[in-house]
Amino acid sequence: MARNHNPHKTTLKILVSVGLIATLAFASIGGLAWWAHSFTTSSVKSELAAQKIYFPPKGSPALASPEIGPYLNQYAGQELLTGPQAKAYADHFIAVHLQEVAGGQTYAKVSNASLADPSNTTLKAEAQTLFQGETLRGLLLGDAYSFWTVGYIAQICALVCFLAAGIFGVLTLRGFWHYNSL
Repeated sequence: MARNHNPHKTTLKILVSVGLIATLAFASIGGLAWWAHSFTTSSVKSELAAQKIYFPPKGSPALASPEIGPYLNQYAGQELLTGPQAKAYADHFIAVHLQEVAGGQTYAKVSNASLADPSNTTLKAEAQTLFQGETLRGLLLGDAYSFWTVGYIAQICALVCFLAAGIFGVLTLRGFWHYNSL
């Protein structure tokens, strides 16, 4: 007796299997991406919290400059705890103040001048101030803001993967239901 072979049912079985695998894959990748988001943002927040950096209070003369105030007023008086705050503080507070040291020269130039004239205490102090300021600025931008941004991108990826898992899950269930109705 010959078996009744239905190519439509075989194709549907393959599609349902692929859909199930895709659903599980997207859900797993979404979970990992969400974990990456949670890990990076909580790590950045705890590291920044340990530094106890606060924005100047609202109405402070430190916020009066047109190079500072428009960018930092929204954070006035707050503790610096997020990547966007770190970028604003680095670019519109530290960088502005570093421009006031040694006529806007960089640490590298001032340090070289200081090494060439070791008895010049002004150059030595300016080099130290620039080194500390540029280091803090670099850490805020390179570590805090960069990793926060990676976490934000991971969050978007997680949401897209969860959406894809939901769509594939619904399509897979519909395919399974259709397969059983044949």
